[in-house]
Amino acid sequence: MKKPYKLNTTLFSFFIFTISFLSAFAQEKAMPIFKDGEAQIVEAFNTPDKWIRHDLFVETEFDTDGDGKLDRMHVSVTRPFQTDTESLKLPVIYVSSPYFAGVAQGGNELFWNVKHELGEQVKGPIHPEVKRVGKRPIISNSHIKKWIPRGYIVVHSSSPGTGLSQGSPTVGGQNESLAPKSVIDWLCGRAKGYTEPYGNKTVEAFWSTGKVGMTGTSYNGTIPLAAATTGVDGLEAIIPIAPNTSYYHYYRSNGLVRSPGGYLGEDIDVLYDFIHSGGEEPIIPNSNTKINDAKIPKAYKNKRAYSNEVIRDTEMKNGMDRITGDYNNFWAGRDYLNHMAPMKAALLMSHGFNDWNVMPEHSYRIYKKAREMGIPSQIYYHQFGHGGPPPITMMNRWFTRYLHGIENGVENDAKAWIVRENDKTDQPTAYKEYPNPDASPVTLYLNSAGKLSIEKQKKQGKETLVDDYNFSGTDLAKSNNSKNRLLYVTPILKEDLHISGVPETTIKLASSKPAANLSIWLVSLPWNEGKVKITDNIITRGWADPQNYKSLTESKPLKPGKFYELTFNLQPDDQVIKAGQQIGLMIFSSDQEFTLHPKPGTELTVDLDGTSLTLPVVGGVESFNTSLGN
Repeated sequence: MKKPYKLNTTLFSFFIFTISFLSAFAQEKAMPIFKDGEAQIVEAFNTPDKWIRHDLFVETEFDTDGDGKLDRMHVSVTRPFQTDTESLKLPVIYVSSPYFAGVAQGGNELFWNVKHELGEQVKGPIHPEVKRVGKRPIISNSHIKKWIPRGYIVVHSSSPGTGLSQGSPTVGGQNESLAPKSVIDWLCGRAKGYTEPYGNKTVEAFWSTGKVGMTGTSYNGTIPLAAATTGVDGLEAIIPIAPNTSYYHYYRSNGLVRSPGGYLGEDIDVLYDFIHSGGEEPIIPNSNTKINDAKIPKAYKNKRAYSNEVIRDTEMKNGMDRITGDYNNFWAGRDYLNHMAPMKAALLMSHGFNDWNVMPEHSYRIYKKAREMGIPSQIYYHQFGHGGPPPITMMNRWFTRYLHGIENGVENDAKAWIVRENDKTDQPTAYKEYPNPDASPVTLYLNSAGKLSIEKQKKQGKETLVDDYNFSGTDLAKSNNSKNRLLYVTPILKEDLHISGVPETTIKLASSKPAANLSIWLVSLPWNEGKVKITDNIITRGWADPQNYKSLTESKPLKPGKFYELTFNLQPDDQVIKAGQQIGLMIFSSDQEFTLHPKPGTELTVDLDGTSLTLPVVGGVESFNTSLGN
């Protein structure tokens, strides 16, 4: 007969203690927490005084500063201490910029003179030297308080030729796409990182899950798109905010030399000078390079001078073409729409409909292409100016889904989110798509009584305006009568009218000179003189060079007095024009805020029978007629 089993109480107690200890340890281990499909703030991560911060230099695939060595990008990392103490791996929010180390200081002397005839060769702006600011290891503190407490690591880098990053700034050149790709490759264990710019001691991103998201505003929003066009593995999602997606569309408009709003006279070489804060050290050729130090031109002894000569004074000077404004290979190479084939990162874009710096077409053209490619995409538009991120909830859901892998269904959400005119930016209205699927084109015609009508009348004749940049677009729109613009308006709206999409205009005109500016404003009248909201008065705008009436890549001088027909888009919009207003099409020549300023006097004659405006109206012709009380 077997004896009853006797429990070893000492061993049992030790066992229970061990289980309790391990259980408590496991419970205390910091981990990301998710609720309603969003990463939550974890108090264990919300400890800024304990965050680990360090910097390094990631080796790229290119050499663009003339020393025969692969350029290295300066990178800084900020991460929760648990990535060391608990071997915790987390996804990365990555931000790259040319601005982190400072920019050029100065005034109008940094910009091109715009007071000259179209096609005239003029002396360029002065070239400033940027004084580098900031110290290692900090590149930037942006985004860290937002994302680290939510269970992310935040990484920053200076773009090529800025700060301590090696190479040349190219303003949209290939190295600005390959640089963030190399950083992402390093975060995924495929590229080398070093503790020093020229040292051999390596450093690894052992704390990275290999899931990377990028975001940023303006130029900082351009770089995520640039990285995504490389198709780099590990870049799972991007949130570009008001990104410049084509430097041609930033500095030209339908063949016309046009400045971004607020920066009259800026061009791509000006932006190059503005950001060029790197490369102060002399060039010391690699022993393997074919360049002999004794044969390096004296100007190239300094990396900044090398970049200036090779990029600004050769590539940009030969390619930017301020004479014709034509689209060419130089600009095509800096148009990210042309490079999207490898892109696969989930895309959430943000832009303001009244951003006259980086205009709303920049986001729309990329979003439209991404949707056509089947890339998970959403777009968020607000009614204000430059910048403005999506609500934190939208960004959080996007990164939670694609970086943490939490199935929150964000890919099934509405594709377009638009902040209506009087709503808060964190309360957008959801739409199935942008443009609104219920919008359809409504074509309006001009008549000699200054009216816009859905009915086309024949033999309306021709009307002439006289160019004079001394009058601003606002002055011209507010004026009851002016020889310097033509204005055609709808009847007063009896009901609100919702426009959603890209307006288009066809204009048949003749010029008294071989070259002329052409500017179009779509305005809401009467002009609001009170506390003007940015959504009031100006609906949208557009500019074009009549010399490019046939081709964007080849302009031809106009024969004075001969009529030419050209069709082009205005900037995308989604706006509700209130009852009591009139929609006005204003045609003028030089735009004081955006175009060159030739001497006043050029005459533009518009053939009313050959000119029209097509508006994308929600509800189409029926809604348009209803808004007029018909």
